[in-house]
This record gives sequence, structure tokens and C-alpha cells, in this order.
Amino acid sequence: MSGSSVLYLEPVGGIAGDMFLAAMLDLGVDSKVVESGLRTLGLDGWGFEVTRAVRQAISGVHLNVEVSSEVPHVHRGLGEILGRIEASALPPRAKAQARAVFEVIGRAEAKIHDVPLESVRFHEVGAVDSIVDVCGAALALDLLGQPEVVSAPPPLGSGMVDTMHGRFPVPVPATLEILRDLPVRFEGQGELTTPTGAALLRVLTRPGLPPALRLQRVGYGLGRRELPDRPNVLRATLGTRTDGATEDVWELAVTLDDATPQLLGYLVEQLLVHGALDAWVAPVTLKKSRPGHVLSVLVAGVEREQVVRRLLTESPTLGVRAWPVHRTVLDRAHVQVETPHGPVRVKVGSLDGEALNAAPEFEDVRARAEATGVPFKQVWAEALAAYSRRP
Repeated sequence: MSGSSVLYLEPVGGIAGDMFLAAMLDLGVDSKVVESGLRTLGLDGWGFEVTRAVRQAISGVHLNVEVSSEVPHVHRGLGEILGRIEASALPPRAKAQARAVFEVIGRAEAKIHDVPLESVRFHEVGAVDSIVDVCGAALALDLLGQPEVVSAPPPLGSGMVDTMHGRFPVPVPATLEILRDLPVRFEGQGELTTPTGAALLRVLTRPGLPPALRLQRVGYGLGRRELPDRPNVLRATLGTRTDGATEDVWELAVTLDDATPQLLGYLVEQLLVHGALDAWVAPVTLKKSRPGHVLSVLVAGVEREQVVRRLLTESPTLGVRAWPVHRTVLDRAHVQVETPHGPVRVKVGSLDGEALNAAPEFEDVRARAEATGVPFKQVWAEALAAYSRRP
């Protein structure tokens, strides 16, 4: 019996932002849907060039974000980039992941150059193509249904590379700082893992081996050059768990009597970005009749310690309760349907090939409702009806 989706990344030739997104496109993510979402970032003068190519006899997708020569290379601050992401129409989970990637890079740059975070100016990473790569990666994962992402250790490369700060040794300091405490391989020639690629691994994946999988699709994202000792590819394998109907997970809980609503909202968002399968808050009455909240988190066993540490670090709690739980999960897939108001994705849950549940994606329905002025409930009902009419 199959379980939840897992995406396994193998950075054979390293990883960069364009390689990650190219691998997602080779898995079947629609480049036009990604491009349409990225247009809402308000960046001008860019476009996708998506081609098929070969690296050492392995065929895959090569992605080039073409930027007009008329667009100036701007050194953007973290605040400007985060503001563009927040103001965009990207799905909430994709926004949170993209923000987290840039925050990781910003903190690394601030530490390396010994400057406050708000003073960091992004050079290569602040360029249009890098912003498109990062936000495109987060959006592509959302379009895949937010699978669990596992990654093999990346090769870092060797030699020297030219940057806006001058010639740096490979791996560059930012890459090493971002990958601190994660498994890596010091091998290969040239810069194989870029700071952007490292931040994508840090935020979007967990290191390790994948569980037993029923393979579905394999995608290859190609790097820009031929490497002398290995194919310059990032391999992405998508599958579903085959280790039984139930999946072992942990439920964590903290009771808080001194957390503001703003902090609770922030914690839920951050936990979902950094490994939680789900998170929720419930009001409770504590001793001495004081009002409080219980913050609960559902997390895979491999992510448990990371999430516990984040709870202890970022919340005012003095302890975290934990107990194992079992859950049965349906296979999940997205089906796009056409409504009188535009396309809407429907999330479908299946068991042994039989569709048991279907629900229109909230963000798609909201976008169609806001664009047309039609009530949300009407768009929702029409999307569900369109799904039901499918052969």
C-alpha cells in the first residue's frame, strides 16, 4: 500500500538554483505556470529559455533565465527581496520557503562580512535570475504537492571563482557557512555547489537516504558546463513510500501562557517551513484560570530533534512534550480543471488507485474569486463540479 510522496535529490554534479528548477521541469512541472506565478514578483526584463540537452550521455532539461541587457544589475537588500516575495501572488507555503532561503543566505553573508543583517547587499544572489531561480524552486515544489524532500550530500568542488568581492576559493565562504552541520563531499573541479544551491538544500530538504519508494518519475536538471569527472546533473527522483500503510510520526506540544498572537502565527509558519508536517494552535485554560495556548506540531521522526530545538529556541516554553503517533496517508496529486473563471487545481487523495477525496486548492480559488468578483463559494463549487465531470 502506498504512502506519501518523496522527492530524492542526488547532486551528482552539484546544485545551483537553475539546476534545481530545471530538474523540477523535467519531472513535469509546467514552466508556463511557474513563469506566470513569478511574473507577480514585479521583476522586469526576464524570460525562460527551456531546452533539452545532454551532459555525458544523460539527457535532461537546461534552464536559462534570460535577462535583458537593458535591465541594470541592482544590488538588492534583503528587505527589498522579502518585500517583493510577500507582495507576490505565490502560494503561502512557497512564499515562506522562498523567504527562508534568502534569510539563510543573508545571515551567512552577514556573518562572513561581519556586518548587520539589514546592511547586507545581495550581489549575484540579488540579481533577477537568482530571485527567479529561488522563487521558482519554491513554487515548483508547491506544484508537485509539497513532497518530502531528501538529499544526498552535495559535492562542493575546488579551485577559485570570480565574485563581486574578488577571487574566492571554492567552495566560497557563504556556501560553507550555509551548509554548516550538514553532510557534504569535498570533491570535484570548479564551483559545483553555489550559495543559492546550498540554501535550497538547507531550507527545502533533509539529508539522508530515502525510504523504500515506488518510483514514479525521474528528472535531470543540467548545469551549464561539461565536467571532466562526472555528469553535470542534478537528479530528482519522485516516488511514494512503500513501507506500509502507516507512517511513524511524532506529535510535539508546548503550552504557552505568555505568547502573543503575532509570535504564535510566526511560530506556526516557521515550523512548517523547517520540517513540520503540520502545526496548529488551540486555546486552553491553565491553572489559576489563566488563558493560554497549546501549540502542537506533527513531525517525521528524522526531523524531530530539529523541530524540538526550534520550539525551545523560538518560543518562551521551558519544555516540549512528545509522543509517537501513527497516521494513514492517501496518495496525493493535483488535477487542473477549467472553470468559467479560469483554471483551478484540485488536490486528489487516492488509496490503491481509487480517488477518495478531492478539494480545490484554496489559493487558486481565492485568486479566481478576487480576479472576477465572483463569490469564493461559487468558484469552489464550480471547480468541484468540473472535477466530477471529468471522464
